[in-house]
Amino acid sequence: MEYLVWAGGALSILGMLGLAWCVLSVVRAKRKGLDDEELRAVLQSVLPKNLGALLLSVLGLMLVMVGLFLS
Repeated sequence: MEYLVWAGGALSILGMLGLAWCVLSVVRAKRKGLDDEELRAVLQSVLPKNLGALLLSVLGLMLVMVGLFLS
């Protein structure tokens, strides 16, 4: 079941990269000095991607744990 550990690790890394992308996009939007409505629009567009990246990371960690338990 070693392949589950490696697949879970890859999913977790992809999730972490997605989270880093979300953070960077919000930081860029704040540095632009957008007004409140524009910043709110950016945050609303990033939120689903942030939740998806979190889900991907959690699923990857779950795969790692299942792989470790089964091996």
